Amino acid sequence: MADAIRAGGGELVELGDAQALVWSDAASANELEQALGDADQIRWVQLPFAGIENFVHLIEPDRSWTCGKGVYAEPCAELALTLALAGMRGLGTYARAKSWSESRGQSLFGARVTILGGGGIAEALLRLLKPFDCHVTVVRNRVQEMEGADVVVEADRYADCLPGADLVVLALPLTPDTEGMISHGELEMMEPHAWLVNLARGGHIVTDDLVWALSNDVIGGAGLDVTSPEPLPDGHPLWTLANCIITPHTGNTPEMAEPLLAARISQNVRLFAKDEELLGPVHVDLGY
Repeated sequence: MADAIRAGGGELVELGDAQALVWSDAASANELEQALGDADQIRWVQLPFAGIENFVHLIEPDRSWTCGKGVYAEPCAELALTLALAGMRGLGTYARAKSWSESRGQSLFGARVTILGGGGIAEALLRLLKPFDCHVTVVRNRVQEMEGADVVVEADRYADCLPGADLVVLALPLTPDTEGMISHGELEMMEPHAWLVNLARGGHIVTDDLVWALSNDVIGGAGLDVTSPEPLPDGHPLWTLANCIITPHTGNTPEMAEPLLAARISQNVRLFAKDEELLGPVHVDLGY
């Protein structure tokens, strides 16, 4: 990060002399609050990840705030596609098998896909889905045309886009409006063969309801890179379900993330020096 700041033309200085603060620890909100309390002159704060739920209470309009939205879109979209293909083609069951088993699975080619969220991950996933000739519906706060999407609808209509979908992907911020948005009722609306892939936050799904849906074949399965709670405890029922594939929040690994975040920091340092609009602005009213 220090190299990225220098590459953008910035200079590393003591906190009391800084105009901007690049923050690296997504879990240390208290330390950030303390740092800002001692540095009223800070005009811009760069947060490391797209999710800002740990910092929402600190964000105020007197400073510019940016986050990592869009930075990690490609690797996260890649994992979303990986989990979708693995689940729909039955690889979770095959990987656990102790003997030759019956054939199972469905193809992603020509499938109906619903993506909840219209940010960078959705944009990258739309590009990856293009060769599969899917019919894709994107649900987002601000309706606008998206390349590769057949239909774009308002966020409050997300439940209408669950029936008929072969694959549902969660790729949206965690806010009070989206917490617990997939629960018993929504899972019942999904197709019995449909797969649910979550690359966003575990809090979007009511975990006990998901365990019920998977145990009773209400949906085809789930591919989860995030869970609630997280880390998922040893012995949790989700670990034992053949129709659930879990990865430990590895949408992007540190090796993938560091050069991507470094590039964003350098670019924003250049823009800040020119007093131009920064990339990845936090929208306080929307919570992301």
